[in-house]
Amino acid sequence: MIIKNIFFDFDGVIAESVSAKTDAFKEMYLPYGEKIADQVVEYHINNGGVSRYEKFRYWEKTFFDKDITEQKVQELAQEFSNLVLDKVIHSDEVPGAKAFIEKYSQSLNFWVITGTPTTEIEIITKERKLTEYFIGIHGSPKNKRYWTEYLLKQHDLKRNETLFLGDATTDQDAADFSKLHFALRENSENKEIFKNYDGMRFKDFSELELIINEHI
Repeated sequence: MIIKNIFFDFDGVIAESVSAKTDAFKEMYLPYGEKIADQVVEYHINNGGVSRYEKFRYWEKTFFDKDITEQKVQELAQEFSNLVLDKVIHSDEVPGAKAFIEKYSQSLNFWVITGTPTTEIEIITKERKLTEYFIGIHGSPKNKRYWTEYLLKQHDLKRNETLFLGDATTDQDAADFSKLHFALRENSENKEIFKNYDGMRFKDFSELELIINEHI
């Protein structure tokens, strides 16, 4: 296995921002009661990487039997963005993330693929001074399967030379769909979800670097 290309998820892989989004979703639904808010949190954790647009459609249908309009989806997404954007920008990095990205961006090809809206993740990466290290930064409304296939074809990448770094089932799903290598970034929120996963994994970027150096 030779690695030349890496697709990075963002929340939980580059930044310790998963809990910021969890807290924001809970805050939005807490007015409807603790039970609904807890179910929102559970669904969010179990479906990390699914876009907020899809989550809002699901929750509004599940809890209130509403097929909400696109305008309402956008309103909810904006409310969420207002709560979470600054928290994500200023969240701690996953240990060693920026140093790793700076060190290897000249010898490997890097892209971001995330469930966060593209316009928002572009702001976040710019504010965190990461933009220059990535060939492209891609988010919703297109999903991760779309982006893996698009980038493979757009840049003529070889599947067996491409690694997806993720912390959510949607990341693993996109990697499997496109027949890429996958490495799980372990954190407290995904421990139970990936209890049966037996592939590559890392807690921080010093661990990832050991894996990468065996395959470049």
